[in-house]
Formats: sequence, C-alpha cells, structure tokens
Amino acid sequence: MTDIPLPSNPSLWRRVTAAYAKLLEILLAVCVGVLVIPVTLQVISRYTPFIPSYIWTEEMARFLFVWTIMIGAMIGVREAQHFEVDVWPNLSRRPEAAVRIVARLGVLAMALVFVWAGIEFTRFAWNRTSELADLPLWLIHVAWPVAGFTWIVFAGEQIFDEARILFGVNR
Repeated sequence: MTDIPLPSNPSLWRRVTAAYAKLLEILLAVCVGVLVIPVTLQVISRYTPFIPSYIWTEEMARFLFVWTIMIGAMIGVREAQHFEVDVWPNLSRRPEAAVRIVARLGVLAMALVFVWAGIEFTRFAWNRTSELADLPLWLIHVAWPVAGFTWIVFAGEQIFDEARILFGVNR
C-alpha cells in the first residue's frame, strides 16, 4: 500500500474549499461571540431591576443558536469529526477507505435531504417575518439548504480522496 502524496500545489478547488472552511470557522466564532450578548442581557435582566427585559433578545439568541449549530455541523463534516465513529478494528488503508466511503455516502444522503427539504423550508418562510424583531424568516430557514450543500461539497471531496486510496491512485 503506497501513500498518496499530497500535491505541492493544491488545485484551485482545494484552495476554494479550504478558504470556505476558514470563512465558516470565522463565522462560527462571530456567531458564538455575538450570541453571548443577547443571552447575557436575558440572564441579567431576569435578576436585576436596572436592566429592562428586552424581548428581542430571545429571538435573536434563537436565530444565532440555529446558525451556530449549522455552521458547527458544516465544520464537523469538513474535519470528518461530526459523523465519524470508530467501530471497526484496525484495518489496513484500503478497507478503511472503503468503510469511510460508505460512511460518507450516508452523509451525502442526509445532505441531499437537507438541501431538498431545506429549499422547501426556505420557500415556506420566504415572505414571512419573525414576530418580535420583524426579521425575514428565510434568513434562519436558509441555514438548512446551505448546510446540506456544504456537506455535499466537503463529503464529496473526502469521498474522492478515499476513492484514490481504495483504487491505489497516486495522482
């Protein structure tokens, strides 16, 4: 079994997906950082009389929480950490690649469900707004098809890499 050498000059596609993954990591950090603000306001306003109880903070926290979860799942798929469980004994490279391809096909199946149902979910919310902050609801609903599409890209890239190992392709 030969190791597949990594190209010294990654393809444009690999650079684009790596840049997209980096953008997702930054967005995740921003979402978590911003999420702290409305949640802190909610907690403090419950126990102190000098901060008014802002009702928009609950809705904003919910929106940010959904996006935080979805972006985290996207990054988890990219890093092969979110949907990965080691249940097989130590396998050689090729059988392990075959098992990983099967696992990633499961991720692809779920991703297709997220894209298809997410598009319908977003269409349902297209002309609706949230009750408190009057935000367009499609901004939260679009997280599902975006996550599904991102999983397709990242899992597809991983399946390609595992297929190269499985079939012994060096370049």
